[in-house]
Amino acid sequence: MSMEGLMKAGNKITIIGSGYVGMSLAVLMGQKYNVHLLDIDTDKVKKIKNGLSTVKDDLIQEYLNTKSITITATLDSSEAFKDSNFYVVATPTNYNEKTDMFDTSSVESVISEIMHNTESGLIVIKSTIPVGFTQKMRNLYSTDRIIFSPEFLREGSALYDNLYPSRIIVGGDSDESQNFASILKELSLNKNVEVVYMKSEEAEAVKLFSNTYLAMRISFFNELDSFAMKNNMSSINLIKGICLDSRIGDFYNNPSFGYGGYCLPKDTKQLLANYKNVPQNIIQAIVDSNKTRKNFIADQILLKKPKKVGIYQLAMKMGSDNFRSSSIVSIMKILKKRNIQLEIYENLVEEDYFLDIKVEKNFHLFKNSCDLIIANRITDDLQGLEYKVFTRDLFGND
Repeated sequence: MSMEGLMKAGNKITIIGSGYVGMSLAVLMGQKYNVHLLDIDTDKVKKIKNGLSTVKDDLIQEYLNTKSITITATLDSSEAFKDSNFYVVATPTNYNEKTDMFDTSSVESVISEIMHNTESGLIVIKSTIPVGFTQKMRNLYSTDRIIFSPEFLREGSALYDNLYPSRIIVGGDSDESQNFASILKELSLNKNVEVVYMKSEEAEAVKLFSNTYLAMRISFFNELDSFAMKNNMSSINLIKGICLDSRIGDFYNNPSFGYGGYCLPKDTKQLLANYKNVPQNIIQAIVDSNKTRKNFIADQILLKKPKKVGIYQLAMKMGSDNFRSSSIVSIMKILKKRNIQLEIYENLVEEDYFLDIKVEKNFHLFKNSCDLIIANRITDDLQGLEYKVFTRDLFGND
């Protein structure tokens, strides 16, 4: 179907899942298209109906407040699936440590429901999946309606990254695939963005290799920082001296307690699992390096012999409301096993305890009750407390 044909057909796009990927795509596409956003979470659907974002992203909320955006949020799949041109699957795929694979059950369930209740419309998987998954689904349903198109979004900046994409990658080069790519490019404010068509399994690999490369870069600078700490050197001097080389670049080089968040830990492990019959050393090292770094950081904290350690914010980075697989949570668990008294300051946690550790909502009480505060990233709250703050945030960015 041509773009003109899409408009005549009612230009309906169904997005399943209202996390960072689904919510940002809904706002992006809702500027010019009729978007139906399907979720199983009643609270999320209610938020969207009230003009609120389901995720912490200031630009998403700004667009919802100031622009004319057509989003119909619903819990009813029959309403969402009726007469759509595109079905964008953006449900979560958590990594299962026991199977060494993503848990793709939510994606499989959605695809099954779409295939059994519709006869047309391209199914575009945006969820991160193992290499080969899309072809497996195409074979299962004997269809060419299913493709994969990776997203490259940062939590907290998801809409911005959709508006200014680094590249648009779409599985296959059918008319439907090209139409979907055309929509993304049409709504992009980066008019020179390159669109790349490839097999869906290649697109799946691009997603995993991209995130694993980022994890590798984080790990490199974290291990540089560990070396500098052990040898009484300035990490800042080392990093500046290295990154002035244009081939390396002065970016994405701020040390941390380890790479964390929703994507990098699970994507590196999934890529490693996909290497099952392929010789490799680097991919395994990237996965192992993160655990080594966290243990090193915990040891450095223990050397200070703290009586009570304050955990300042659980989110993996500034501007995020996500602390799934956050590196500071891993550090906290290690310290807890060493019987160190802990207290958390995190306004995102509504309960009084998190992992059986007290959550203090009053920052004044928190800072005065802890003789050491650990922070993966520094904020203005910690100014004047440098004497008791342990961090590896050297440049004040992510």
